[in-house]
Amino acid sequence: MTRIAIIGGHGKVALHLSTLLAEEGHNVTSFIRNPDHAADVAETGATPSVLDVEQSTTAALAEALQGHDAVVWSAGAGGGNPERTYAVDRDAAIRSMDAAAQAGVSRYVMVSYLGARKDHGVPGDHSFFAYAEAKAAADEYLRGTDLAWTILGPGTLTEKPGTGMVTVDPDPAGERATSRGNTAIVAAAVLDLPGTAGKTIEFCDGSLPVAAALESLS
Repeated sequence: MTRIAIIGGHGKVALHLSTLLAEEGHNVTSFIRNPDHAADVAETGATPSVLDVEQSTTAALAEALQGHDAVVWSAGAGGGNPERTYAVDRDAAIRSMDAAAQAGVSRYVMVSYLGARKDHGVPGDHSFFAYAEAKAAADEYLRGTDLAWTILGPGTLTEKPGTGMVTVDPDPAGERATSRGNTAIVAAAVLDLPGTAGKTIEFCDGSLPVAAALESLS
């Protein structure tokens, strides 16, 4: 059994993930900003812990992560406010990486999105621009750390049930729909595959079982 920390524990992907990990016998700590969400998190089998990552220092984050074996970043500002988007999706995410290193938690999984990169191509006046910029900066910072990182790039998230079937490196011009359930299944799988460290894995719903899709990458 490993101790896994999920940051952004009340998000839909995170709730799926904590359920999967708890069922697998892992000890899961889900960090949440709103204490009213604690009951929802506890129902998944995870232990809720209130922590406002937007306001927390690197030292406070490191203290919270102490004793864990891996951390999954699944937090986000939710869009709409560029200032908050940068504060959470870029700045807090980067502090969490530094905190993981300070706490001795080497395994770090980042939930990003399909197409995240510096040359993302989103126009500056588009509502998605701040998020694209923030994620590009956070992902780039993570790649420059000594952490055993994996960056996940799911396509457009949907509420469809997780089938456990995906396509890795999908055609940019093709279908990009990705269920939140499948995103959680991939996140749980890479935590058990040390060979996926140092990899950026872009995927969407598809026809190949997750284990088989990841086999060639690990």
